[in-house]
Amino acid sequence: MAVSYAVSRVLRRASPIFVQKRHESTMASFTKDEIMILLRPPFSNWSNAIRDAEKVVGYPTSFMNLRCLLSDEFANLALYLRKLVGSNHLVMQTAKNVLYGDSKNLQPWGLIILLLAKSIRAQSKKAEEQTRVLAELTEMIRTGHLIHKGIINVPFAKRSKDTETAIFGNKIAILLGDYLLVTANAMLAELRNSDVSYIISTALKDLSEGEFFGERDEQNMPLPGRPKTHDGLEINFDTDSITVDEVLGKSRKEWTARTVFNGVSLLGRGCQSAMVLDKQGRDIQKYAYHFGCHVGLAWQAATELQKLTSDSRGHFCLASAPVLFALEMNPDLYKIIDQAKNDVKDVDYEDLKFNILKTDAVDKTKMLYEDHAKKATAYIENIGQNESVDMIKKLINTF
Repeated sequence: MAVSYAVSRVLRRASPIFVQKRHESTMASFTKDEIMILLRPPFSNWSNAIRDAEKVVGYPTSFMNLRCLLSDEFANLALYLRKLVGSNHLVMQTAKNVLYGDSKNLQPWGLIILLLAKSIRAQSKKAEEQTRVLAELTEMIRTGHLIHKGIINVPFAKRSKDTETAIFGNKIAILLGDYLLVTANAMLAELRNSDVSYIISTALKDLSEGEFFGERDEQNMPLPGRPKTHDGLEINFDTDSITVDEVLGKSRKEWTARTVFNGVSLLGRGCQSAMVLDKQGRDIQKYAYHFGCHVGLAWQAATELQKLTSDSRGHFCLASAPVLFALEMNPDLYKIIDQAKNDVKDVDYEDLKFNILKTDAVDKTKMLYEDHAKKATAYIENIGQNESVDMIKKLINTF
């Protein structure tokens, strides 16, 4: 989240479409706390819940990686990024979606890790600092991954003067995402904990594999599997045991596998690593991993439901839970998906949305959210019972 807010300041100064009163002549004239206050998002029920949670952990997690953002390297990259203002490059759309979409899209993964660590017992000063670093690097890995997803496929045969902006945007997306990931890995190494390094590396592997999961269009956007006979409800979160052929076309299994690979595994591994740093036993570590996965799945289901039921006419993910549930009930809808084999933008989203709303997909997605929210609550109650646990429950329910 912190990365996105810093990028937004550059964009706002560079373009009239981001209107904002300028409160200062230079960031250098303000203290760190004043900068944090200036950069905070507007108040809402979700924002208020975040602020209450930050009071519990005693740390403004929306700006955990502020040290990284104020570095010369990031500032230089952000200056190049503003040259893309006004373009339709995916990296700009990614920044805008994170910044100016529903504030609930800013899921506080780092905050969840800190609250989880605080739910166990009073930590030593060293363990508290290590957990904070872990929360920071988890957020940085997630942000770097999102920026990398903004890279556009420009086939060599189609390159011309008209594609120069796209190619330049790709270079910035690669450099910016790489910078965040390299910095996060350096922070991971500084923890000097081989178990945590292995666990986070597993999440990085999952993120990479998630980009090749199932069928894709020419821009690597996900396409749903063709509906198959329904086969069970659950899969486990052991990504090594998940195979593509076993889950594609089976609505809940496919959605769960895609979501776990595309980032939820990172939240789960971050929670597990927090317990490792706190020297908890294997059972507690396992509870923490499952807790993180269920929280991530619950929030993703809620986010996808909001996108589909909002008044916005924008595109939505064709591999989202509502789409997969609708395909399960009405396999003929896959004829609309067939239009997206080359580019997901070719789909008539208004027609698809209309047909989805005629099925029970919305109700099933609500049940999906409620199921994972309840399971996340059950796992956190097995770990501890205190103010931090109560705040985690509040975050889950507020979303």
